[in-house]
Amino acid sequence: MTCKVAFIGLGVMGYPMAGYISKAGHDVTVYNRTRTKAEKWIKEYKGKLADAPKDAAKDCDFVFTCVGNDNDLEEVTTSKQGIYNTIKKGAVHIDNTTASANIARKLYASSKAHGWGFLDAPISGGQAGAEGGILTVMVGGDQSDYDKALPVIDCYSKKVKLMGPAGNGQLTKMVNQICIAGLVQGLSEAINFGMNAGLNMHDVIEVISKGAAQSWQMENRHKTMIEDKFDYGFAVDWMRKDLKIAMDEAKKNNSPLPITKIIDEYYSEVQKMGGQRWDTSSLIKRFRK
Repeated sequence: MTCKVAFIGLGVMGYPMAGYISKAGHDVTVYNRTRTKAEKWIKEYKGKLADAPKDAAKDCDFVFTCVGNDNDLEEVTTSKQGIYNTIKKGAVHIDNTTASANIARKLYASSKAHGWGFLDAPISGGQAGAEGGILTVMVGGDQSDYDKALPVIDCYSKKVKLMGPAGNGQLTKMVNQICIAGLVQGLSEAINFGMNAGLNMHDVIEVISKGAAQSWQMENRHKTMIEDKFDYGFAVDWMRKDLKIAMDEAKKNNSPLPITKIIDEYYSEVQKMGGQRWDTSSLIKRFRK
């Protein structure tokens, strides 16, 4: 069934995600703060361009947001130009931003009070996952809204799961980022060790990636890490933003994150090396300057 869809935020992730929704046959209207990005999207995909978030959301069945942080999310939802001024009753707002659980619960409460649904639905899979339409989506919210929105979310994902009430999607994403930080640091140490030992690390990874050490990071990032290339996905700046969210939440639920805290400090060193926009696998640069 064709639906009217708005997509707010055409960054590295949102741009291809909105594209997959359009290619699935839905009637898509897009908005992006930098208008030239939206104009480029319109030339590449079938859809319409809006001048403000509230204009994009008007009369839509589903409204997607994929922006930077809590402040950006408030700007495109509850400000004067935000989608909550025009979104219709019975619609569902699906937020793909990685943000705090607090704002997810706040937007859920506002949505329910005004007659539309809300799902916090952060994503994992990086730029490659977005461009391939194979993202993992972890969702918080009501079952009824989830069931309604699932066919559209499926356009850009390979795995979608309802994790519980509003905020649980964001909490699940925090778990995801904590895991990734530890994995990348371990992989960085291992590759540096192997190279210093004179091993052919391509051969080493070929062998150990078929055993218990295997991970997505190993499979997808070892070659570029060995080759000192870091332009392949999720940026260090964004990882630090996500880790701060996780560490703030950990203080609230009394969860020690000693390793995560150390790795966040390592990422700050990478930033000082000029690696703000390098992908997260650039942790290895601390060893191989």
